[in-house]
Amino acid sequence: MTTSTESPATPARSGYDPLALESQVCFALSAGARAMVAMYKPLLEPLRLTHPQYLVMLALWQDAAAGERTTATSLADRLHLDPGTLSPLVRRLETTGYLTRSRNEHDGRVVDVTLTPAGRELRDQAEHVPPAITAATDLTLDELVEVHAAASKVVAAALRAGVI
Repeated sequence: MTTSTESPATPARSGYDPLALESQVCFALSAGARAMVAMYKPLLEPLRLTHPQYLVMLALWQDAAAGERTTATSLADRLHLDPGTLSPLVRRLETTGYLTRSRNEHDGRVVDVTLTPAGRELRDQAEHVPPAITAATDLTLDELVEVHAAASKVVAAALRAGVI
């Protein structure tokens, strides 16, 4: 008998193959991530943002609302990116006019990242994105909260394992 907590890929199911593509968590997460980013693309294009740039802007908007200073290092840490990956994203956002980078006046090794007026105004234009994504997934808010919680557990496990 299968319980409600068992997924289709549990050993309790007859014919379970632990090496079947459909049994792999990594496949479900990878395919799901690509699909989710694809849903964002048409919503972000009018804002002149890629999905990774959108994530940078979300962090900056959050920091600005909290009155917090943002550094390139803090952004890289929060986004789980190495500085070499973050740097071109930030550079392109600066070229677009959404942010500025400057050396910290107290410590020249620190790069401060600050929203421009255009970057702050972009937040208002981006407010339609989350509800549009919710509608595009055809999932309930509770289901999306469950997906987020499960994905967050995977990220936490990766952090504990030291792989991100």
